[in-house]
Amino acid sequence: MRRRLLELLIPGEQPAGALVTALQARVPITQPAVSQHLRVLREAELVRVRAEGTRRLYAVDDAGTAAARAWLARFEDTFAQPLDALATELARGRRERRRTEPRDEAAG
Repeated sequence: MRRRLLELLIPGEQPAGALVTALQARVPITQPAVSQHLRVLREAELVRVRAEGTRRLYAVDDAGTAAARAWLARFEDTFAQPLDALATELARGRRERRRTEPRDEAAG
């Protein structure tokens, strides 16, 4: 749900009511539940809120998402090496199967 909220905010600032309506079109969810998700996103500094009269307008917090991207970037090398090793092993297995499969004499 929180990921969907972030996706809804990518185009720009949205009023809380529009976010609730958009989510309710996909899943049964109450306005208080949406507010809770928005609160968690605000506390994580991924979303910012601005009051305009009685309305609350939400937007992606660019500084917060940049910090999240920087934090996640630290893990790229952690995953890259094991994934490279996996790709090597898969290729080795395919070569081995081709080598040991009986050849069809008619094919050549």
